[in-house]
Amino acid sequence: MTGWVGDGRHVAIGETRLFVAEHGSGFPILVVHGGPGLDHHEFADYLDPLGDQFHLVLMDMRSQGQSDRTPPQTWTIQRMAEDISALADALGFARYAVLGHSFGGFVALVHAADQPSGVAATVVSGGVASKDIMADVETALAAIEPAALREQLSASWARESEVTTEAGFAGILTEQMPFHFANPHDPRLGDYLDRAGGMVYSPDMLRHFASVGYGELDAAGALAKVRHPVLVLAGRYDRVATAVAAAEAVAAADQDVIELLVLERSGHMTFVEEQDHYLDVVREFLTRTCLT
Repeated sequence: MTGWVGDGRHVAIGETRLFVAEHGSGFPILVVHGGPGLDHHEFADYLDPLGDQFHLVLMDMRSQGQSDRTPPQTWTIQRMAEDISALADALGFARYAVLGHSFGGFVALVHAADQPSGVAATVVSGGVASKDIMADVETALAAIEPAALREQLSASWARESEVTTEAGFAGILTEQMPFHFANPHDPRLGDYLDRAGGMVYSPDMLRHFASVGYGELDAAGALAKVRHPVLVLAGRYDRVATAVAAAEAVAAADQDVIELLVLERSGHMTFVEEQDHYLDVVREFLTRTCLT
């Protein structure tokens, strides 16, 4: 069952419904946003050029964005990964690709490790990190200048476990965004936030993961289970999901199906900071693995 809402629709998957916004036509790509607690607006229109060749299905993960709310005990990376396969089945996709960014990259990686039969390729964008994410954050924060920006960033992370309103969440994202660009003073910051407007924030989801943690993010272990082509995209200056961590995970997996590309002028927001290069690489990978 589906139901249209604005520029998207709800799709029933078992006990809940996920909201999806669709663009373009061709081979389907399920696009998984970051967060936790953001929605498909994170990508704004940056991926839209791929729509001339691919059917982009930008999903709001369970209990996020405009998707239906589910009990907190279902708010796990594993359950969200299972939702990807369920959504593909509900949409009638016999074969499809997955692109996940940041937190969505973690989810896409777990989905890939589960070896669902219909997935042809996976793109993990800024989603391979060490197990102790917050330790990475604290180390990176110490190098941020000036001190006022460093203090702003530290204070915003401290508020994650207490945020209760959409406005509060939006404020946290705005304050943290400089951390996610290679240049914390990048003039494109404001433009990105404008283009990603319309976000439906889910403070309960952010608060949940800030309080309970993310679990064991065993990137190397997950990659070792993958049997289909996976492209790992990492920004050289990503302060959370470091290119070094991605390279180590790929090396540990030691599989021909895993490819790593480091975008040399990016931080965490690779699809914004090097949009043209990002799209070219994703297009080439998906054309080679899904369309030939």
